[in-house]
Amino acid sequence: MKDIIAQFAIQNEVAEPQPLKIGFINDSFIIRAKHAGERSYFLQRINHHIFQNVEGLQQNILKVTDHIRRKLVAAGETDIERKVLELVPTHDGKLYYRTPEGDYWRVYVLIENARSQEKVTPASAELAGEAFGRFQCQLADLPFSELCESIPNFHNIEFRLQQFDDALAADAAGRKAACADIIDAINSRRDEMCLAERLFREGKLPKHINHCDTKVNNILFDEAGRPICIVDLDTVMPGFVLSDFGDFMRTAANTGLEDDPNLDNIHVDLEIFEAYTRGYLKQATFLTDIERELLPYGCRLLSYMQTVRFFTDYLNGDTYYKIQYPNHNLVRTRAQLRLLEEQEKVADQMTAIINKLS
Repeated sequence: MKDIIAQFAIQNEVAEPQPLKIGFINDSFIIRAKHAGERSYFLQRINHHIFQNVEGLQQNILKVTDHIRRKLVAAGETDIERKVLELVPTHDGKLYYRTPEGDYWRVYVLIENARSQEKVTPASAELAGEAFGRFQCQLADLPFSELCESIPNFHNIEFRLQQFDDALAADAAGRKAACADIIDAINSRRDEMCLAERLFREGKLPKHINHCDTKVNNILFDEAGRPICIVDLDTVMPGFVLSDFGDFMRTAANTGLEDDPNLDNIHVDLEIFEAYTRGYLKQATFLTDIERELLPYGCRLLSYMQTVRFFTDYLNGDTYYKIQYPNHNLVRTRAQLRLLEEQEKVADQMTAIINKLS
């Protein structure tokens, strides 16, 4: 590990790295400064099996963080080092180090005295809405074409449906015969759920730079509970703002669990929905009329997409998502489908809330 750390342009003395149990994709470590008042660091091994274009991934992060930093400076913000991530380059100017064994490592400056949250309340939902709305607004004038897709077609529902069709045709695990109701539910919504992609091709719905993993635990909060920085930028890439809005609601405004075996637990928490939307619309001033109008659709789209992805993996024999028991992906599928059905029931109420807040 010392050999890896020595590759990066760390100017001060640091202690041994300490592992952090956060996230499921990358391995993370804290590297504390040996002397008070000096910088500490955040070391990660990048999962290059998921993020296969590491150069493009790191360039994405650099472009986004540099753009936000320039915005903060222009706005006269203070304490900027706590409000945007900073990559530490290697001594030869690269944004990552590749070991002889083929592992990829990167280093960020550690944001001190910050914490993340796991639970969402109406109050924290509004703050989260402001944070993600501000993040998107800061990046709204950075052309999406300047970034690569760190995971190609990540939120492309047409691509996900093609994967589903392929899995259905192969039926590798012999499971489709018992799941006709799920197959019908997916197929009956195809046309509606491909709306965003069609509107983009018609030039009616723009793409922006999205976070693509808008969970509350990807926001750092200060000691007073105020959001200070958006983190986990690996999935920052071009997409529809509907995806970011819908992805937050898929988890935070769900009264059940993502893999809840009791479907009666699953409803839409409209108080969380309204609070997040209030915060989001305060900051996301770049939205077009059609983007604002389609925000409730974005919630349904992401629940549908996750239904398709879980069920595709179930049909394939559980080859992508980690499972804790044999039918775990089927339980996840039915839970996401129920959430989608609940969102469909309150779609008019969601629209009324957005119209009121707009």
